[in-house]
Amino acid sequence: LRVEESGGDLVQPGGSLRLSCAASGFFLRYYAVAWFRQAPGKEREEILCISASDTITTYRDSVKGRFTSSRDNAKNTGYLQMNNLESEDTAVYYCAVTPNTCISASRANAADEYLYWGQGTQVTVSS
Repeated sequence: LRVEESGGDLVQPGGSLRLSCAASGFFLRYYAVAWFRQAPGKEREEILCISASDTITTYRDSVKGRFTSSRDNAKNTGYLQMNNLESEDTAVYYCAVTPNTCISASRANAADEYLYWGQGTQVTVSS
């Protein structure tokens, strides 16, 4: 049972990327998919999550209006769409899953409640 991210790349400021989170061994439709990122020298942060019922919660003001999430249950894959990228978005991005509902980023040790994590994919925003 695992998830795997892909789609990270080098992109210019103002550009867009779509990251994928492909699940194997279980049906992603029954899971919430959260997206985390960790920039160099910074702590990992949860940026947004899409629940099994497709409710999206964005936890970081810095990405509101620019990032969103979706899923394709037929492909067993979740997505993070990132638009109008900024240099501050440079980080390793991770997806993580837990059954049904998202774990609020405000909860202590929220990340520990996600069951499966991907290995991460690098996003670099630079001109």
